[in-house]
Amino acid sequence: MEKVRFGVVGTNFISDWVIEGAREDERFELTAVCSRSRARGEEFAARHSIANVFTSVEDMASSDCVDAVYIASPNFKHAEQAIACMSRGKHVLCEKPLASNAREAREMIEASERYGVTLMEAMKPTMTPHFRSVADNIGRIGKVRRYVASYCQYSSRYDRFKAGELPNAFNPQMSNGAIMDIGVYTIYPMVVLFGRPERISASGVLLSSGVDGQGAATFDYADGMQATVLYSKIADSRLRSEIQGEDGIISLDTINRMADITLTTRGVNLGGGKSTGSATENISATADHNEYYYEVSEFIDLVSGNRRKSAVNSHRASLVTLEIIDEIRRQIGVVFPADQPDT
Repeated sequence: MEKVRFGVVGTNFISDWVIEGAREDERFELTAVCSRSRARGEEFAARHSIANVFTSVEDMASSDCVDAVYIASPNFKHAEQAIACMSRGKHVLCEKPLASNAREAREMIEASERYGVTLMEAMKPTMTPHFRSVADNIGRIGKVRRYVASYCQYSSRYDRFKAGELPNAFNPQMSNGAIMDIGVYTIYPMVVLFGRPERISASGVLLSSGVDGQGAATFDYADGMQATVLYSKIADSRLRSEIQGEDGIISLDTINRMADITLTTRGVNLGGGKSTGSATENISATADHNEYYYEVSEFIDLVSGNRRKSAVNSHRASLVTLEIIDEIRRQIGVVFPADQPDT
């Protein structure tokens, strides 16, 4: 079994979670970590038994101890760090969102092709068996008429923001905010399943820092399908997400961590006032691994098979998602320093 040696950029809790799931794949080998703070890097390395600690992404990417890099740094650093790694022949698994904007995503995709390495966005939900079950069963609900996705979660950092601090989660310098952190989870599955919409209409709540605290967007597709997404970091919601078809409904407990998925078929009218009645079945898949295992396993499959991109978390899906987010930000007035090419 050929191992793929990974370096990790970023020592936050997301990296902890991904490493836990990744180690369920025997091909995964963690050999390096990069942190701006050597002390923090060494503490992270000790916790995860990592042999090599770097304080420079370029130095780690230039070393011969890694084959691939998992990037979990702030959003505004994704493109710069990913391209630095790819230009040195390293494959890149990059946290969502792939970049600050579509322009940066294009540059990353071009680098993947130029340097002949794999690039994939670490969008967890679309890699799971639960999402595959949704995709496999969507034909059973007839012509799809509406996609509705909701992800609203009050951020623990919002209290700090209201107290006068500026945590990364609400800092435009970090290319952050509700659409980037949470809204992307509602849009990405829509793009994977249905592609690019024809029209976008968005509204949102701007915070004093210049990022959005929450928002909503509606999308119109050429075939008459409509979509609506709701997302928030300043309020909670327990709304389920749905894909509504002429012959039935697929209902998901949460769009970001799918676990309970049902399919309800519409009853057939038999005439004479008689109907077969509706029927509901659970189509949740069996997940045999940690939820983060699947994205890392897919990425390792790509690297091992000398493929540049995933068929699901594809370059196109990542780019179209960011093009949609760019338009939503334009409509509600969210601008990042990273939107200026020379900054």
